[in-house]
Amino acid sequence: METEHERLREFFAAKAVGWEKRFPDDGPAYAAAVAELGLRPGRSALDAGCGTGRALPRLRDAVGPAGTVIGIDLTPEMLHEATALGRHRAGSLIEADSARLPLRDACLDAVFAAGLVHHLPDAAAGLREFARVTRPGGRLALFHPIGRAALAARRGHALREDDVRAEPNLAPLLTGTGWELTVYDDSEHRYLAVATRESRP
Repeated sequence: METEHERLREFFAAKAVGWEKRFPDDGPAYAAAVAELGLRPGRSALDAGCGTGRALPRLRDAVGPAGTVIGIDLTPEMLHEATALGRHRAGSLIEADSARLPLRDACLDAVFAAGLVHHLPDAAAGLREFARVTRPGGRLALFHPIGRAALAARRGHALREDDVRAEPNLAPLLTGTGWELTVYDDSEHRYLAVATRESRP
């Protein structure tokens, strides 16, 4: 029987080539979301579920040449497309599961995750894993370049009350996994939730 990871890989593999041509105007929204992480030169950042690596150049700009930028994705075809687009020059690309990161504890200053959290088979486990690799005081940005209502309308769907991205669901989920929600913006033009890694006991 096909696993959830295999279904996700197949879904995104078929869409990898030409993915960015479908969303040509999202660049400024990505840049603004990365800016919310407050990264400084020399810091370290992960783009979890990086896809074609659209956020990687923005993360590199934020941390500078002395900083560390990593892009991780489950789908090799997405990583191949990221390489074809030159994104490997902005950060290291690694094929891995974002819910089982091949990174040591507390090694990052920030995690950026665009369009990812609702795809995780276990959102709590994924957020807990992001917390594991992030230093106390580090930040997490959950992002999409269009708000939930606008995206649902575009796809002909209704908003679901059980959507993990909805603030009443997300805030306690973050609290229970080591984060404190500090920014929540679900407007027409973007979805952005920023959380701070709580201090470890």
